[in-house]
Amino acid sequence: MPHIKCPKCLKIETVLRAGFLRGRQRYLCKECIYHFTIHHDRENDHPKRRKNHETTIVDIAKAMGLAVSTISRALRDHPETSIKTRAAVKKVAEELNYRPNSIAQRLSKRETQTIGVIIPDIETYFYSSILTGIQQVASKAGYKVMVCQSNESHTEEVSNTHAFMTNWVDGLIICHSKETKTFDHIKMYLKKNIPIVHFNRVCEEVNTSKVLLEDSRGSFQVTEHLIQQGCRRIAAIGGPEHLYVSKKRIKGYLKALKKHNIEPDPNLIFHSDLTIPSVINVLDQLLDSNTSIDAIFSIYDAGAIRILAHLKQRGIKIPEEIAVASFGNEPMGEFIEPSLTSFDPQTLKIGKTAAKLFFDQIIAGESFVPKTKIIKGNLIVRQST
Repeated sequence: MPHIKCPKCLKIETVLRAGFLRGRQRYLCKECIYHFTIHHDRENDHPKRRKNHETTIVDIAKAMGLAVSTISRALRDHPETSIKTRAAVKKVAEELNYRPNSIAQRLSKRETQTIGVIIPDIETYFYSSILTGIQQVASKAGYKVMVCQSNESHTEEVSNTHAFMTNWVDGLIICHSKETKTFDHIKMYLKKNIPIVHFNRVCEEVNTSKVLLEDSRGSFQVTEHLIQQGCRRIAAIGGPEHLYVSKKRIKGYLKALKKHNIEPDPNLIFHSDLTIPSVINVLDQLLDSNTSIDAIFSIYDAGAIRILAHLKQRGIKIPEEIAVASFGNEPMGEFIEPSLTSFDPQTLKIGKTAAKLFFDQIIAGESFVPKTKIIKGNLIVRQST
């Protein structure tokens, strides 16, 4: 209930709803046993008087002095509302030029109108941008978004999943942590027909809707670009070997080498845990060995940006001695010196697509067939190559 102040004793915490009087909400102050109603300026509050405003059921509720839930039930001809109430609500709805949203109508059957989203790290641009895309689509559908970050921990991911489900979110959009190798926490809720959408780091063991990046094709383009710049000894720094995106991006790297008849060198392929100290440790091992390289491909931008800084600290010229390219197109990559060549995976579109797949499943219900969408990206060439 909104914070209503008693006009007599001016207290807020003692005010309760007490039925309706001539179509207006009536209140009772328990402190001074005073009944009152709130009078609005209907002319200024009328949706037709407000420019660029699309009438909602909230506007109808305000105009009639009824609860939003009553308006919603009346518009859906719910048997709990009388025929007289239904007719009155529909008449006011027509006067206010109310146009029901077909998606919102079907979503109204859900109870919480809340989506749970689990991401590995909210501080990175990659995930915050995807979250923005999810939020934009959810807001238009009248849904709220609750976010948890796993901090790249499988344990926290499982805990977050259970917390969401026990608090009755309508479903889940998730990108798995780098530690996640088992998916029982996802499978148990799929058995209950709870909508779950995966993006980026997905689970191949379950039949869910998925939003994939062009991991293989994007890495292929990055590596081929390096080859076209004259590079032949290209080191690749991936993430954990079990991680879906790491496998796909290394696959794209190897595919580009094969196309250009370059024999892959196992000594040039490294795996990190995606932390900056791990990436720098791998880089130092590479630079301190007798292995010659003329380029580095990092599977993610945050690592590549630190690689650029570390190479400069060691007095290595970029790209003259070692070229550097990556995957992700983080904004920082455009402004560092030299600016970073990177594959742009279109993060905002990833988020929007994940949310749309979620609503597709909500609307279709039991007849829904999981879909996989691949978001097309593009290579952005900058000074580092």
